[in-house]
Amino acid sequence: MPYFVVINEQGPAWDPSRSMRDQAKWAEHATFMNGLLADGVVILGGPIHGGPTHRARLIVKSPSRESMTARLAEDPWMQLGLLRTVSVEEWDVLLSKDD
Repeated sequence: MPYFVVINEQGPAWDPSRSMRDQAKWAEHATFMNGLLADGVVILGGPIHGGPTHRARLIVKSPSRESMTARLAEDPWMQLGLLRTVSVEEWDVLLSKDD
């Protein structure tokens, strides 16, 4: 099954005066992301530090780019415009303890 590297960054609804956990619908976003982890869709994920805007990287395992994109679109933060996807790259994993 293919792996993808997804980069998301803050969208137009992001409030830069608030921390990540203080953004609207944080609990719903966290629950959604934890569900993707439990389902084996997201392998790793989290914020990328050091940039001028909020950015996050996800390592995703999905049968196709289309199914992965559709699943991530269900994120409450995507639907509210708090996040937007800026990059999706298919990744050939050559080293892994799991595969």
